[in-house]
Amino acid sequence: MAAERGSAFLLKIGDGGSPPGFVTVAGLKTTQLSINGDAVAITNKGSGGWRELLSGAGVRSVSVAASGIFTGSSAEAQVRALALTGGLQDYQLSFESGERMQGQFLVTRLEYAGDFNGERNYTLALESSGEVEAL
Repeated sequence: MAAERGSAFLLKIGDGGSPPGFVTVAGLKTTQLSINGDAVAITNKGSGGWRELLSGAGVRSVSVAASGIFTGSSAEAQVRALALTGGLQDYQLSFESGERMQGQFLVTRLEYAGDFNGERNYTLALESSGEVEAL
């Protein structure tokens, strides 16, 4: 696998269309993706002392964290509105290689901060709802 630039790891928000078009959430400096899975143990007396897990069971989820500089873009305003209403929206993560991941997410945290002589910045956390597809 070739090395990729972090600046090419983009978070995009859907426009609500069908199929959705996507717009990059502006001002992001860092983006982080976590793929989570809960294991279901089926260990029993016949396991010989080793843990056994049930393939395909449990709950899988994707978490996204991002932070950046507030620019006042329409995509940032859309994220803020979704944070206030608790609405789900389509999001897409794209990578320099051309790979993408797409699914519905809920904004679970949106924080703003700023110093009197500096820029206003924000941090954002998203949690998946339903299947996240690798495209």
